[in-house]
Amino acid sequence: MSKQELEVLGQDGDGCCPTLLSAPMDEDHAVELAKVFKALGDPVRIRLLSMIASRDGGEICVCDLTPAFDLSQPTISHHLKLLRQAGLIESERRGTWVYYRLLPATTDRLAALLTRPGAPAAP
Repeated sequence: MSKQELEVLGQDGDGCCPTLLSAPMDEDHAVELAKVFKALGDPVRIRLLSMIASRDGGEICVCDLTPAFDLSQPTISHHLKLLRQAGLIESERRGTWVYYRLLPATTDRLAALLTRPGAPAAP
């Protein structure tokens, strides 16, 4: 994952994660954050992310993802590519198969960005 993808979620070098309500976001961060939300703006990609995140062992083979959808393998690969480009997942090729896993640090920063300062954690 590139440094730019990490910056999408607004974390600076000091480990501070400003929220939407704590400081105005500059245009560059807003444009980059919009890419993450765009990646999450499709039901297929949300389902893929959920399947990856909820998998025992923390990773899943693309061969286990494709049968869950009435879509072609290239279409599933395209959706996974968009999630990967948004910095939400990472992949590793093992032989002929590709395995995907969630990047929890990225989703945690996204959650922190959307949390109101001082708000109690959701149940």
